[in-house]
Amino acid sequence: MSFVDEINYTNALIVGASQGIGLGFVQTLLQDDRIVKIYATYRDLESASELIALKDKYPERLICLSMDITDELQVMECVRQIRTEVNKLHLVVNCVGLLHEGSVQPEKSLRQIDPERLLRYFQVNSIGSVLLAKHLLPLFKHRDRSVFASISAKVGSIGDNQLGGWYGYRASKAALNMFMRNVAIEYGRTCPKTLVVMLHPGTTDTRLSRPYQGNVPAEKLFSVERTVTQLLAVIEQLQDGDSGQFFSWDGSRLPW
Repeated sequence: MSFVDEINYTNALIVGASQGIGLGFVQTLLQDDRIVKIYATYRDLESASELIALKDKYPERLICLSMDITDELQVMECVRQIRTEVNKLHLVVNCVGLLHEGSVQPEKSLRQIDPERLLRYFQVNSIGSVLLAKHLLPLFKHRDRSVFASISAKVGSIGDNQLGGWYGYRASKAALNMFMRNVAIEYGRTCPKTLVVMLHPGTTDTRLSRPYQGNVPAEKLFSVERTVTQLLAVIEQLQDGDSGQFFSWDGSRLPW
């Protein structure tokens, strides 16, 4: 049964909604009248023009909030603003992720390892999610079935790694998985109706993946719309025992 089928009033939060998969989630959820409120965060206003345009079109349902996931004070303030309007969330999807940014680029060998760049990967891809989990917990302390999903990546699977390279990205996504596995265990005690999962979206045609699409077969390069549809299908098919698990876009479980 879908998590939205079990409740009449659904509030969603999409973190990192200015573009790519996050924006796709907002666009799709706005078409679902079961979703009453959508909170959407962005870091940079200049890159959030499409999101802001949607807010102007759906002023009663879409609330846009500025937040840098690596800044705990900003995370706290964002959650505080949400809590002034609602006392519960039913769907949270953290879509924030870093693969390349200026001098931060995936490493091909040990020669390219740089501590500051590694730290940036972990700040964005790992630590941000557990900060969200820390401050969102009160909004999950209710009796409705809820889902807290983080966009991870198959390359963060240690068991699946046969190619090496991409040290910072791989390791930070593996750390994300461990953080959220821990969160799933603690949430199981404090807000047991919330399922915490990690999702691999597949290679999606976004700014994040664009420089690395050259060797991706056309049938394995997904549009944002297809990725969001597939991930929502996985979310809606989750069972009570699935909290703390790592799922691919097709619903299969991925190894740690």
